Amino acid sequence: MRQATVNRRTAETAITAHIALDGNGTSQVETGVGFLDHMLTLMTKHGMLNMTLNCDGDLDVDQHHTVEDTGIVLGQAFKEALGDKAGITRYAAVTTPMDEALSSVSIDISGRPYLVYHVDGLKDKVGTFDTELAEEFFRGFVNHAGVTLHINLAYGSNSHHIIESIFKGVGRAIGQAAALNEKVDGVPSTKGSL
Repeated sequence: MRQATVNRRTAETAITAHIALDGNGTSQVETGVGFLDHMLTLMTKHGMLNMTLNCDGDLDVDQHHTVEDTGIVLGQAFKEALGDKAGITRYAAVTTPMDEALSSVSIDISGRPYLVYHVDGLKDKVGTFDTELAEEFFRGFVNHAGVTLHINLAYGSNSHHIIESIFKGVGRAIGQAAALNEKVDGVPSTKGSL
């Protein structure tokens, strides 16, 4: 099973994460940020990944460090779990509806970190969650996973639904791109490495 465990401790957060790429969608997530826990649970379920994650962050300051650092650690774990990337599908593109919201996510497990995030019209908060932190989460993930990720909102009016559509879509895209493909011989690149 392709899996990894990462421990990261800073003055702002202490995080332990375990991810298994060939899973069945089970998760146990405790970050202290309820909305983030909900989104990560959805991402895991729809990506058919297994994840356990615990974060003790400086929530007395705000949610920023917890959310960003969780993205960093999950990116590190994802990259480690992929290993040499031999046999992976590499690319995926999905469109995910959530009631009135529709988002599209495209991923390339390229070794090149790049985030395109076109999501307009979010309210400032969903409950106590600062909606701008969703982008910070994905930037932390992308930079440490070494993937190119494009997130585009087609439309939507409910901020919860919009972000949920995105996290479900990212999970689906990760699951599909990281899946082993029996047609792929070695690393899926003409350069011979990713």
